[in-house]
Amino acid sequence: MNRKQELHIDIDWKQVARLMLLSRNIDEKEENELTPEKKILYQFSSKGHELAQILLGMNLTNPKDMVSAYYRSRPLLLTLGLTAEDAIASNMAKSGGYSEGRDIGTVCNLPNEKGPTVLPMAGDVGSQYTPGAGYAQAIQLLSQAYQKEEYNGAISVILGGDGSVATNGFWSALTMATTLNLPVLFFVEDNGYGISVKSNFQTPGGNIANNLYSFKNLKILKGSGTEPEETSGLIKQATEYVRAHNGPALLRLTVPRLNGHSFQDNQAYKDDALLQQEINNDPLKKLKEFVLKGMISEKEWNNLESEIKNEVDKAAEEAWNRSEPESKNLTEALYNDGMEVQKIGGLYSSGYEFPESSMEPKSEKQRINVVESIRRTLEHELEINEKILVFGEDVGAKGGVHAVTSGLQTKFGNQRVFDTSLSEEGIIGRAVGLAYAGFMPVAEIQFRKYADPATEQLKNTGTIRWRTANKFAAPMVVRMPGGFAKCGDPWHSESNEAFFAKMIGWQVVVPANAEDAAGLLRSAMRSNNSTIFFEHRNLLDSKYSRKPYPGDDFVVPIGQAKKLKDGSEITIITWGAMCERCEEAAEELDTSVEIIDLRSIIPWDKKMIFESVKKTNRCLIVHEDNRTAGFGAEISATISDELFKYLDAPVQRLAFPDIPVPYNVDLMNSVLPDAGKIAEKIEELVEF
Repeated sequence: MNRKQELHIDIDWKQVARLMLLSRNIDEKEENELTPEKKILYQFSSKGHELAQILLGMNLTNPKDMVSAYYRSRPLLLTLGLTAEDAIASNMAKSGGYSEGRDIGTVCNLPNEKGPTVLPMAGDVGSQYTPGAGYAQAIQLLSQAYQKEEYNGAISVILGGDGSVATNGFWSALTMATTLNLPVLFFVEDNGYGISVKSNFQTPGGNIANNLYSFKNLKILKGSGTEPEETSGLIKQATEYVRAHNGPALLRLTVPRLNGHSFQDNQAYKDDALLQQEINNDPLKKLKEFVLKGMISEKEWNNLESEIKNEVDKAAEEAWNRSEPESKNLTEALYNDGMEVQKIGGLYSSGYEFPESSMEPKSEKQRINVVESIRRTLEHELEINEKILVFGEDVGAKGGVHAVTSGLQTKFGNQRVFDTSLSEEGIIGRAVGLAYAGFMPVAEIQFRKYADPATEQLKNTGTIRWRTANKFAAPMVVRMPGGFAKCGDPWHSESNEAFFAKMIGWQVVVPANAEDAAGLLRSAMRSNNSTIFFEHRNLLDSKYSRKPYPGDDFVVPIGQAKKLKDGSEITIITWGAMCERCEEAAEELDTSVEIIDLRSIIPWDKKMIFESVKKTNRCLIVHEDNRTAGFGAEISATISDELFKYLDAPVQRLAFPDIPVPYNVDLMNSVLPDAGKIAEKIEELVEF
């Protein structure tokens, strides 16, 4: 038997034909009937891509294989067990399916108990890459460092079109895969167009494989995704290579896109000759010619066509007859608050049980700064929980630019505390993949402003639970220093915590001292939700923020504010570095001031604030973020809406003006809220 015969001997070509016809019939049913009838509102065709995806699915033989795919990947899901009815019902936004009508029907996921899982897809281009690379790192860790035999030989496969190879996510994932030698297969389906833009505008020469031969540790394969024998051979070689070498490969397959980007796209940008060429390159036609050469008779093929058409017609009818999703459940699954634990992702889905915690501090005598408090909290949680991983730029041997992780890599090794490439997209995407595999990632973004390139991953992370109807979640902690310090500047000194308050599904906490830093960080690392942990630069080593370490069991419940000072004439609501300045202002006055440190931005302690405002009848909100659309505006609006009858004066805000933070110290101080400005505002409101 020659090598060519070996590559195809284990392929069930009758099953390939069945799946190919099933996928094609679903697409044509949607395109010709269901979408024109408005039963489906958003349709993306997979016609032309099916053969390669089906053959890929048949080569995913390890139950721990994981797939990070995109919106044209339904043939793969059908191969891995998705039913025709669920596929169509999801596109109809009916009950059941991928998301209970919450997400576009072709943005799929498959928590597969019988085989490889397909991670939740996203509607943006290229965001599938870094979570897939993160999961590949999880495979490597679980197989090698944690000695989990079931992960031996498992691989992560990332699917994408030719347009996606131009994105930050692709290049970040490629860097991760090649520098760490991860078991990941980049599966590029090149149909020549990103919507209407040709491939040569996405990558020089229009062929990403030709541009990557200089990459170390990367096996490059390329060829047709429409020729049954060639495609099968290439996919088998690629998957076998990744399994055998525990290292990355890229397979670029050329396929036709037989319909537009979506149903509404008429492909007017393609000329008639190209359209005919693509029809001639239809993998279904080539598959039929191939299997009729002794594998299936003409009569069997015709019977299979008829059988599949009837199956799809029936599935479409049953899908349409499903109930509509209930709107009363629409606000559920934003957070894991007393609901069933997600099927995949995080510590809780694997049954991990945390030790007892306490809201009562067991304070030591010596006061420590916030840096040491965070470091000690990380150290203890790393000791008791082997699934915690700490990573980011410079967190390893250097110990972080603020020395927060100093010594942790020495103690726990470079597989649990490690440096990353300088890509915030990659840092957060990697964290998502690791979280799916059951780790608790504690990722660092060096400064708040530098989180901007990771916005796509951060936003997608927060909505995972909701858009998969609680099938998946990716709990993590993202540590993020920011705010003014010895000086300002537009890059390192930004706070802008309100930006994250708008990121649905995230918890956002802002400790003002060493005790709260330990308690909030421990709560975040033991949470089944994702948390932004904001570390104010001016508080990291300030005298004001120094407190005794509260012990290794101490937690601060997320969403619980703290009363810094009792008073009866006015309520001040603040957080972060403004806590010190508000207390200084209160000391200057004879006024009875009540000061509340919010501590958590999302969720925020509405109960404590309302009780205080009802007592004092006046409210001032002080924060460092810009005034316009700062989080103080949300608190102010809520108080005005719900407590108007209790107010003896309008709710006021004192905040940073709508400018970047200036570098010059005097300029910075001239616009920051300080004790004098706060005191003036207090007197103004009390005298109103």
